[in-house]
Amino acid sequence: MEKQTELDYKRIAEAIGFLRSNYKRQPALEEAAAHVHLSPFHFQRMFKDWAGVTPKQFLQYLSIEHAKSMLKDKQASLFDTAFETGLSGTGRLHDLFVKIEGMTPGEYKNGGEQLHINYSFAESPFGSVLVASTNKGICYMAFADEEHDEAFALLQQRFPNARYHCLLDMIQQNAIFIFTQDWGKLSEIKLHLKGTAFQIKVWEALLKIPMGGLTSYADIADRLDYPKANRAVGSAVGDNPVAFLIPCHRVIRSTGEIGQYHWGSDRKNAIIGWEASKTFAMV
Repeated sequence: MEKQTELDYKRIAEAIGFLRSNYKRQPALEEAAAHVHLSPFHFQRMFKDWAGVTPKQFLQYLSIEHAKSMLKDKQASLFDTAFETGLSGTGRLHDLFVKIEGMTPGEYKNGGEQLHINYSFAESPFGSVLVASTNKGICYMAFADEEHDEAFALLQQRFPNARYHCLLDMIQQNAIFIFTQDWGKLSEIKLHLKGTAFQIKVWEALLKIPMGGLTSYADIADRLDYPKANRAVGSAVGDNPVAFLIPCHRVIRSTGEIGQYHWGSDRKNAIIGWEASKTFAMV
């Protein structure tokens, strides 16, 4: 996967927002290119370099009908298999090597008073990210659209009493490699998270959704034996503190609509379409 600049992503995200709003009429390449002030040739080339597929193919992955197909025809099988087998047979998925360790009650209660947290900023295909780690694993990862000081302040709100060090360590570096390296060659990524028992269960369930797969809030609630807890599941999904690694972007509405996303609905569409294009390219 080639590293993309933040400017590339912003242009692609703008194009995705346009395609998302107009997918029902299947806009032509020329119209989408004009919307982002690029020539059709340059737009097609940039888009394919970023997503690995043409804008027309990508548009198909964003459509509600495609999402419904993923939910109804494919997701049940993929999700059930992953859930029952502990992800056996999904070696090319990053979910296979991400593990969760919840913080102790003391760490949770005192706002991270005894924690030393390293943090750094990096580029991803979907914009700048802030990633933070303790000596046990990744504790936070967020897309940083605002100034770095503002993004860091949001991290501090989660752990107000921790000691912070602006330092890129190996734990963070391995996590960031997920955007640029062959996933099969990465070391195990561990997560050290602050959350309630219910939130941890929901986040663990999210890790079992295969790349390119989608599920609904109701489906997760059913699999956790909380069939009437759709709203609580939705709240836990929204509270996910680790963008991308815990794939809350793979949860959509039962209707097939993409729905909201903590880091922006256009970015959610971008990630879903990008993962779908990568998955279909592997088949």
